[in-house]
Amino acid sequence: MNQNILFSQYMNNWLYDKDAYYSNYKTIGKEGDFFTSVSTSSFFGGSIAKKIVDEIEKSNLPKNTTIVEIGAHHGYLLADIIQFIYTLKPKLLESLNFAIVERFENLKEVQKKYLKECFADAINFKHYNNIEDLKLENAFIIANEIFDAFPCDLVFTENSELKQAFVKNNQISFKKCIDLDIINHCRKYNITKGEVCLEYKNFIDTLCKNISHFHFLSFDYGDNFPRNDFSARIYSKHKVLPIFETNIRLENYFKNSDLTYDVFFTHLIDLFKNNKIEDIQYNTQMNTLIEFGIINLLEILKDNSSENNYLRELQKVKMLIEPTGMGDRFKSLYIKK
Repeated sequence: MNQNILFSQYMNNWLYDKDAYYSNYKTIGKEGDFFTSVSTSSFFGGSIAKKIVDEIEKSNLPKNTTIVEIGAHHGYLLADIIQFIYTLKPKLLESLNFAIVERFENLKEVQKKYLKECFADAINFKHYNNIEDLKLENAFIIANEIFDAFPCDLVFTENSELKQAFVKNNQISFKKCIDLDIINHCRKYNITKGEVCLEYKNFIDTLCKNISHFHFLSFDYGDNFPRNDFSARIYSKHKVLPIFETNIRLENYFKNSDLTYDVFFTHLIDLFKNNKIEDIQYNTQMNTLIEFGIINLLEILKDNSSENNYLRELQKVKMLIEPTGMGDRFKSLYIKK
């Protein structure tokens, strides 16, 4: 990589090239580079399942809705959702459809095998290559920690001039920004420094165009205001490494560690509003999971399991909803069209 490329292209190469970080199966959790809510507790998926069941029982979703996961990794989250739906309302598995959007064939095989091992032929399951192929009448879409994996650009303002990051030989430098879309975006949201992702627009526009009626649920770290600071960072073996630390050599982590950043949720909300969607709920992960019924699920477990099993799961759920941890650090968007 001996020529200047935009940081967004560099990040895309890092995460999505043939031999890149997300194109090959990676372990998540204790043995991997980071934890997610999915790897923390199956009750994360359980609370989503309960919300789906409740929405169907309130006639807000039809019984033949397609439950879609985008960015499914191994398929653990979708499997947890299916298992809890079976526990709460088993008859629904006869009418519901399930799908994963996955571009990489090797990951499709991992997901297909795992779901087959879990449910044999008890579910109606389908893969889609990309969201352009996802054309449905009704869907409940789950996109957990997906927006932080969209390639972004880096900008900062120096002497009233907006500059944009380029990369050459794994070295980041900044040059005058001449991209009018980025300039206008920064002006609109008063961004002087940080990450900018304009790829969200095509993703959200495509979903809104292709699916007649949907519930869209996403969890990610970030806030509803721009930080005006860099949050881009590497996760490697559970260490967090800001990309501008002086002792960080990017070539040592390129394609073999995760690269991510904080999500600016107001931008996402505005993109849905531009598609004439107004039923938008922005919240903390803690409030969303409690509203979805995660405490009720724990009570069901308490009544139907050993005390040791209950206490073990309780500790895991606490990690999901603690205000000082995942509970407040992660935010949610729940959108209905």
